[in-house]
Amino acid sequence: MTGAVLWDLDGTLVDSEEFHWQSWRDTMAEEGVKVTRAQFVETFGLRNDEILPRWLGEAATAADIARVSSAKEVLYRKLVRAAGLKPLPGAAEWVRKLGDLGWRQAIGSSAPRENIDVVLEALGLAACFDAIVSGEDVTAGKPDPQVFLKAALKLGFPPHHCVVVEDSAAGVEAARRAGMSSIGVRRNGSLAATLAAKSLADLPPDAFAGLLAQDSESERRKLYTIEEGESIGTS
Repeated sequence: MTGAVLWDLDGTLVDSEEFHWQSWRDTMAEEGVKVTRAQFVETFGLRNDEILPRWLGEAATAADIARVSSAKEVLYRKLVRAAGLKPLPGAAEWVRKLGDLGWRQAIGSSAPRENIDVVLEALGLAACFDAIVSGEDVTAGKPDPQVFLKAALKLGFPPHHCVVVEDSAAGVEAARRAGMSSIGVRRNGSLAATLAAKSLADLPPDAFAGLLAQDSESERRKLYTIEEGESIGTS
């Protein structure tokens, strides 16, 4: 049984935390604002337009936020291109294996599209994905389910035929709100996902197919219950 896999990017397919930290730290320093590592960590999973008002202050205009956000992302892409990136353990193997098995795959990330393209190119995985939904494609970030619902629509699959792979609590909640199963990957601690693991390399061979089978059975039972209730109601 195959379906669709919707992948988060940062922290799920690749560990880009250090480059994001460096680019935020240096960009904000140019603005005369010191950002601590702890403040940076608190922003995981948020969009730039949600992060910057906290750091620039209430007087920051939309133009200020757009300018600083652009500068940060330009620096981030420069760092990635200069140093390169490696996929997290098990990530590339799963992406390629699922593709070989006929699964359709998409990226569902709050990152800018240019960042996604640069990272996938660095990983050598760009050709493995059938669709990309980026921060520019949505009006609300995770835990809003919009990013995953749009990705599913692009792939042509209903929510119960999709499995989301995430490393953040907001992303797992977005999957839940979208009506999708989730695999939560976090090295330190665990997530309240349908299936949780510390690494993609730790997943059992039938992890994705097993979740899809569970969802399909749940959907079948739901439809059966509805039909049964309708027949009872009309008798």
